[in-house]
Amino acid sequence: MAFFEGFTLETVDLGGRSFRLRRGGEGPPLLMLHGNPQTHAMWHRVAPMLAQRFTVICADITGYGFSHKAPVSADHAPYAKTAMAADMTGVMRALGHDRFQLVAHDRGARVAHRLAIDFPDAVLRLALLDIVPTIEHFERADMAFAMGYWHWFFLAQPHPLPERMIRHDVEDWFDLHTSREPKDRSFFHPEARADYLAALHQPGTVEAICEDYRVAAGLDLEHDRASRAAGQRIRCPLKVLWGARGKIGAWYDPLAIWRGYADADVSGGPVPSGHYLAEEAPEAVLAALDGFLIRA
Repeated sequence: MAFFEGFTLETVDLGGRSFRLRRGGEGPPLLMLHGNPQTHAMWHRVAPMLAQRFTVICADITGYGFSHKAPVSADHAPYAKTAMAADMTGVMRALGHDRFQLVAHDRGARVAHRLAIDFPDAVLRLALLDIVPTIEHFERADMAFAMGYWHWFFLAQPHPLPERMIRHDVEDWFDLHTSREPKDRSFFHPEARADYLAALHQPGTVEAICEDYRVAAGLDLEHDRASRAAGQRIRCPLKVLWGARGKIGAWYDPLAIWRGYADADVSGGPVPSGHYLAEEAPEAVLAALDGFLIRA
């Protein structure tokens, strides 16, 4: 299958801030959000199959890919998940979709979690890939987490330390970062890899990635604790998937944790992959989503 066959590459403008996306298919709207250090291109093996049943929108989240990049700031607020969730909701509304289903991976899944909290009437069904809530990571942090997810603490260091180190050799950093479970450079589809690297060379992308992690250790935690204290939980059905060869299932009981954050049914389980579920095991991801995502 050709790379994103049948999809159009578009931008949506939100008050002078542009967001890149690919759109294809027909049927109920389905938003798909990517993780770090990637772009919407990570869905290239999954989105075309889903487009047979849904109108699929794969967007570059705020700061990543070729979407709007706010400058570094003292409070990192443009990259708070509340702000990024509002951006993605704005993109969907600009496309004419007030309600939609949502599938998201890694950092995009953290945006999606917040979106489901802040805009509960917008999200009909939610699938989160290879995460537990950010607050759970930090409050349960131990040596295994610190060593396994060391990049959380590296990227959150004050500007411009991590940015300077990454820019010394962006491609080498990308390969190091994406090799938590060993893989060679040929792992990613060449067009996807080229898109990831092109985005990383865009002015402001590396800063945006670091801001995303800085805010996660600050303002995002404040928002998460406030939501927990207020009893704000995911209202829609939730599907949770994780890589059987990754860290999430080894460190946590993901379903038990997510049931503490959701009012509706929580289902899911591991798929035969590492962290990059949609690229390593697309058939398993599609099988897990089949019957969960709805056309009505």
